[in-house]
Amino acid sequence: MTHPGDHAGSGPSPRSSLVDGTPAAADLRTGWEAIVDLALAEDIGSGDVTTLATVPPETRAHGTIVAKAAGVVSGLGAAAAVFHRVDPSVAFERRLHDGARCQPGDAVADVAGPARSILTGERVALNLLQRLSGVATLTARYIDAINGTQASIIDTRKTTPGLRTLEKAAVRDGGGRNHRVGLADGVLIKDNHLAAVGGPDRVTRAVRQARAFAPHTLRVEVEVTTLDELAEAIAAGADVVLLDNMDAPMIRRAVELAAGRVLLEASGGVSLTTVRAIAETGVDLISVGALTHSAPALDLSLQFDLGSRAGM
Repeated sequence: MTHPGDHAGSGPSPRSSLVDGTPAAADLRTGWEAIVDLALAEDIGSGDVTTLATVPPETRAHGTIVAKAAGVVSGLGAAAAVFHRVDPSVAFERRLHDGARCQPGDAVADVAGPARSILTGERVALNLLQRLSGVATLTARYIDAINGTQASIIDTRKTTPGLRTLEKAAVRDGGGRNHRVGLADGVLIKDNHLAAVGGPDRVTRAVRQARAFAPHTLRVEVEVTTLDELAEAIAAGADVVLLDNMDAPMIRRAVELAAGRVLLEASGGVSLTTVRAIAETGVDLISVGALTHSAPALDLSLQFDLGSRAGM
């Protein structure tokens, strides 16, 4: 039986260590068993009355999770954990690995054991696997769109409440990288922080206050909307500058102005239509909230039978 754990994602490259080099990011595939338990409790409640009423307890079965659309697989550890939590005797065998590309008709995983247990866990396992594979698939589309450039695609904190660690692991399965996992992972001074600081020199004061407050191990990033603010952020000692809602020509000018002194992140208005032009400006990072807040689920199904391989 496959255990609920999962393969670790690839480590960060030196030029993007800021975004996914935190301990929290390295542990994305652990500590999420509570998510599975909550999802099962929500679905099963006091019992799977249909299965209990219709399926004899001694019946054993085999099922194959099959892709019905092309995409990138993610969440196999979560799916395995669902069946394991329902019944530890259920065997889960991966036919593909997280991060693998699939085509319609491809077998993703096999599951075998008591038919009641498989039926009870089916929906939650598929919900998680479809959702996470959808995130990985959309991420891979963005990665393909910027192929050959030096930019990295990164996610945001615009995640499904409770599913952040799994969704961020899915971004990595799709070839992307992670921004902060949570608020404690780094300083990111956004527009509303600057509004609260106030004053014409708010960028300078916010960066210097953050530098004085934060441990030396944390990077300081600040959001700007103009080239003048970018120059101010660099002079104040920011490590990373987020270029908010700038078009490609303006981002190109920002790259020239920064001249490699800080990492530059482009954010806002990024789509599959615009991302290539943004990447070709020479910007380091492109953050895309849509990776997690707008990814459509990848269509997968569990094809169930009582015949061959019921014992797997």
